[in-house]
Formats: sequence, structure tokens, C-alpha cells
Amino acid sequence: MGQMDVSAMQSQGGMPTGLLIFIIALWLLVIVSMWKVFSKAGKPGWASIIPIYNLVVLLQIIQKPLWWIVMFFIPLVNFVFLILFYIGLAKAFGKGGGFAVGLIFLGIIFFPILAFGSAQYVYGQPASQPAAP
Repeated sequence: MGQMDVSAMQSQGGMPTGLLIFIIALWLLVIVSMWKVFSKAGKPGWASIIPIYNLVVLLQIIQKPLWWIVMFFIPLVNFVFLILFYIGLAKAFGKGGGFAVGLIFLGIIFFPILAFGSAQYVYGQPASQPAAP
């Protein structure tokens, strides 16, 4: 038996190298974006890569109760809470409902915009002082 070439291996179910590189690049983009979003909110960036704990920290960022985690594990209910979650995340950075829709449907584009754009974390910031009379 001779050595198989790459094209023969790909036709037998192997993943093409270009696709693998693209998937890894997207994965890294998501990790870096989430790290930056956590940092903008004053939370440790490393928390974004720890499963479940990153959800706890995100709930702190959007100022929602910890019991919401349970709702993410209930079928159908989780969709409603996920929508509310993304609306809360958009609000936490001073964005509106349209941006929340973008986070829901095009998160791979909108998370980097949130991370590297001009959005600032608005929760936990001191309220602006009214002008003195």
C-alpha cells in the first residue's frame, strides 16, 4: 500500500485544512472578543474562557440574578431568557434593541463590534450629576 495524499484523505471524511484554519480563526475571534467585553465591564478577562463561570460573570455584567442560570437549562424557556440576556448585554454597553438583535442573530459580527468598538460599559458608572442651580 502506498501513502495516501491529502486530497484522498479529504474525500474520505477528513476536514480540509483551509476550513480547519477558518474555524480556529473564528474561535479565537470569539475568545478575544469575549475577553475584551469582560475587561470593558471591569471583570477579569480570563473569566470569559471558564464554562459556567463566564455565564455567572455575564449575569453580573448585565445585573441579572444568579437564578437565571437555571432558566438557560429549561427547553424553550431558555430561548426567552437568551433574548432577554442579549437585550441586557446591549443595554449594559449603551446599545439599543437593534444591536441586541444583531447579537442574537449575528453574534460572530456583533461581539467584536461590542469588544473593539467605542461602546462603554454604562452599568456601575456614577450617574451624571444634575447642574447646580
